[in-house]
Amino acid sequence: VEPEFKYVGNMHGNEVLGRELLLQLSEFLCEEYRRGNERITRLIQDTRIHIMPSMNPDGYEVAAKQGPDSNGYLTGRNNANGVDLNRNFPDLNTLMYYSREISGPNHHIPLPDNWKSQVEPETLAVIQWISSYNFVLSANLHGGAVVANYPYDKSQDQRFRSHRRTVNTPTPDDKLFQKLAKTYSYAHSWMHRGWNCGDYFADGITNGASWYSLSKGMQDFNYLYTNCFEITLELSCNKFPPEEDLERQWMANREALVAFIEEVHQGIKGMVSDENNNGIAGAVISVQGISHDITSGDMGDYFRLLLPGTYTVTASAEGYQPLTVTTTVGPAGPSLVHFQLKQEVVRKPAERKASGTRMNNKALKKVVPRATRRGTQR
Repeated sequence: VEPEFKYVGNMHGNEVLGRELLLQLSEFLCEEYRRGNERITRLIQDTRIHIMPSMNPDGYEVAAKQGPDSNGYLTGRNNANGVDLNRNFPDLNTLMYYSREISGPNHHIPLPDNWKSQVEPETLAVIQWISSYNFVLSANLHGGAVVANYPYDKSQDQRFRSHRRTVNTPTPDDKLFQKLAKTYSYAHSWMHRGWNCGDYFADGITNGASWYSLSKGMQDFNYLYTNCFEITLELSCNKFPPEEDLERQWMANREALVAFIEEVHQGIKGMVSDENNNGIAGAVISVQGISHDITSGDMGDYFRLLLPGTYTVTASAEGYQPLTVTTTVGPAGPSLVHFQLKQEVVRKPAERKASGTRMNNKALKKVVPRATRRGTQR
């Protein structure tokens, strides 16, 4: 089973470079595959690549009518209803920060009951899309700066927002996110230099909340609701660059766009199955020391992005005994780790009585390990 990867462009309608780059990338991948390019052929055969060039076509049409010369900084940014789509996803950060205070989960956080009535059609379509596939890695493409931005985008203390005070707000996967962001910035022609558009970002990357805090963004939503690790790529100082600049921008981003897709192939992957080799959907994959779990897909397949190192990993599912293994991840590709879970056996009280053996609760727990009762919570 191949990991699912996605690129999303143009969620702000007037930030058009991402849209153009993703159209060009689609053509490039097809052409290179037909030419027999070994790297691209391997990438396409080993990865399911999803590309959405424009999440906000209505906003793009407004911006395109203005053209690159007279385009206002905000003209076409919002959708047809005047809503900023990157401030329109359910606010799971607030739920996560509350949950953290009571040692609750920060993954697969359930959506509010009335969430569908609070989002725009484009947002609804994207949430349904990302709920339909077990995406592993993603990037959404923006403009107005040149930097690779990683979660969290929203700081816990919003009082700092109006003062533009920087508050680094890392995820449990902070080192991994920094590596993902650097992969893009250093493969880009000049992003990694740091000085761009009058701003400086070391290595060309930034924690989102450290730059400025935003609520209800798509990047954090991916991490908190799904298995997907998403970063935000700011690709140009000019949100609507002229046509004659597109070839230069394509050459600056081409290697980075391909290299970032290749980052989906790291960490561990495998199948979670029962004793009859049937895949177990929604099994929880926990990594000791990283308080963020992922879950298996519909067929029992899972992909957990990890940096090189040695990890203790546990797979658990409702009704099964959890299984823990230790595995080493190398730099060359994902390690294959399969989990075959045994069904949890709980003897009924009548059976215990019939056997003539009296067992107290403490003794019973030693005989029957208690499975971790965590599901996808979707």
